[in-house]
Amino acid sequence: MNQSLAGKKIAIIATDGFEESELIEPRNYLDKAGAQTVLVSLKPGHIKAWKKGEWGDFLAVDKSLDEVDPSDFDALMIPGGVINPDKLRMDKKAVKFVQAFVDSHKPIAAICHGPQLLIETGIVSGRKITSWPSLRTDLINAGGDWFDTQVVVDNGLVTSRKPEDISAFSEKMIEVFSMGDQQLKDATPPL
Repeated sequence: MNQSLAGKKIAIIATDGFEESELIEPRNYLDKAGAQTVLVSLKPGHIKAWKKGEWGDFLAVDKSLDEVDPSDFDALMIPGGVINPDKLRMDKKAVKFVQAFVDSHKPIAAICHGPQLLIETGIVSGRKITSWPSLRTDLINAGGDWFDTQVVVDNGLVTSRKPEDISAFSEKMIEVFSMGDQQLKDATPPL
């Protein structure tokens, strides 16, 4: 992993019920690559993690949705967790925030249940994608071409399945985010 994200500002959108490892570990990868990461949430203060089937630790929110402008960011990362993306997709401000990245053709990375939020934006239609297996039908119904593989990249959209895929997900996310506007088209076609 030689890509540098120096000078890049990456939004991470999450709320209560995010899968702890799927936010903290990819964020560490982004930080080590030189990115400035900003945890954006529905409210200021703290959000509570979900960790292996139980509530985990609290994590400090850097900015609420009311305090940020999507145009200030170069890319977006969406962690999973069963609760997190479901809550976010029901919030108009959260969907509008993510939609701004889609409309601006900025890179987006989502792991596990994270792609569930992307359904609300229409970006899934016609794209190769992966996710936690239980979302397969939802993503196919949204027009996606779903694959059961570690990481899928399609035109700047990076998706992955589960916590065990975090290393592969994080490395591919950094590769795509480092390219900025030069999107990777089908960089990792599923086998």
